[in-house]
Amino acid sequence: MKLEDIRVSVCLTDQEHIARTQEALRTHYFADQRPWVVAYSGGKDSTLVLQLVYELLIDLGPRARKPVHLVASDTRVEAPNVEEYLADRLSRVASHARANGLRLLVHRVQPTPEQSFWGNLIGKGYPSPTRWFRWCTTKMKIKPSRAVIDDIVRAHGGVVLLLGTRLDESADRAQRMDGRATNSRGLNPHGEIPDALVMTPIAEWTTEQVWEYLFTRNPPPWGGTHDFMLDLYRQASGGECPVVLDLNTPSCGGSRFGCWTCTVVKQDKSMRGFIDSGATWMQPLNEFRNWLKEIREDASKRDGIRRNDSIGPGPFSSETRKLILRRLLELEKTVGRRLIADAEIAYIQQQWTDKFDVTDSALGIAREFAREVGNVTITVNDLSKDLALIEELAPRFEVQSVWAADLYSLVSERQSLLDHPSTRQQLLDEIIKVVDNAVRQAHRTDPAA
Repeated sequence: MKLEDIRVSVCLTDQEHIARTQEALRTHYFADQRPWVVAYSGGKDSTLVLQLVYELLIDLGPRARKPVHLVASDTRVEAPNVEEYLADRLSRVASHARANGLRLLVHRVQPTPEQSFWGNLIGKGYPSPTRWFRWCTTKMKIKPSRAVIDDIVRAHGGVVLLLGTRLDESADRAQRMDGRATNSRGLNPHGEIPDALVMTPIAEWTTEQVWEYLFTRNPPPWGGTHDFMLDLYRQASGGECPVVLDLNTPSCGGSRFGCWTCTVVKQDKSMRGFIDSGATWMQPLNEFRNWLKEIREDASKRDGIRRNDSIGPGPFSSETRKLILRRLLELEKTVGRRLIADAEIAYIQQQWTDKFDVTDSALGIAREFAREVGNVTITVNDLSKDLALIEELAPRFEVQSVWAADLYSLVSERQSLLDHPSTRQQLLDEIIKVVDNAVRQAHRTDPAA
């Protein structure tokens, strides 16, 4: 069924599934003291779960005393338009929840430099991911999200995870869901997160029912509209990228909401969909992704010894890693967007120094593109705490946290070099770029603008 056809069938759809789901959520909310964790990807299913939970909190009012945590994963290599959309949604939800006294906390989790795509691909030389070697899933998605959830479990003794998985997504998904053991309330224990129960409130909803709800309850209670998300589905092809909390979740390569660097599939249909729909500026990103996939299969670009010292195609060679970094920084200039953080370049240099480099080659390549990385002294713990504070404070001042975080990263990474006039000018130029991007995004997402 086409999205345009769903409006016509709204009046023909049975509404009982909505009432049943709403009543189930209400009952489970008061069943125990475990806080809820809503896993959010920005896709239609996780958006529906978020909206149902959010409407429940509004309806309960002062009786909603148990905290709800919204956890969204930003891998830092999301499709740029999806990354901006996700940041806008999270900012709106956090701001509206705070203004209305709702106990809903937003967590936008990101991989650390050692978990990041570029830190592993360029720094350690990992070949770009395949269906059989999906190192990116564990490092970029599972570990950062697990760290937040583990903290919540330690603070409260347990959690209930709310996932947007549905039976009619695929036969394999339905079989896995039906095979899970559940408790008396219909919740199943998470296989890899201790003291975590899993609730799938829209498991029995059909795709048509999901779209019906989002169409007829647009705009959502936190403001903005669903229009941009609906437009993304019109532009792209493929399935929705699920929230990944364990390795049993299938790859989201080629999906609507996935990484622009994904090499798990032969062709990135979603990126092609965006480009064919008018986002031609993404064409260089797609070409770079295709190139990463090609060189993975080129033995001359790989070391001849694997990490376990056996003979065979190993990590990318030192020269290949330098080539990838140089071409990535060239790509930055082409698309006019920051694609790799200074902290990641510093981590790459650390890895190269440990293995083969004595001349600070990564920092030298960065300087070729006016990126003065210097010594990034901020620790992972400091970064995590500061970014969490930004997420908390940004909504108070009606500022999108993604742009505040970008400005913070720029200043923190360059503060030791600000004695040099050229560095000060470079920092100013990059701040202007961040602000310009923020203004353009505000105009794209605000219908009244």
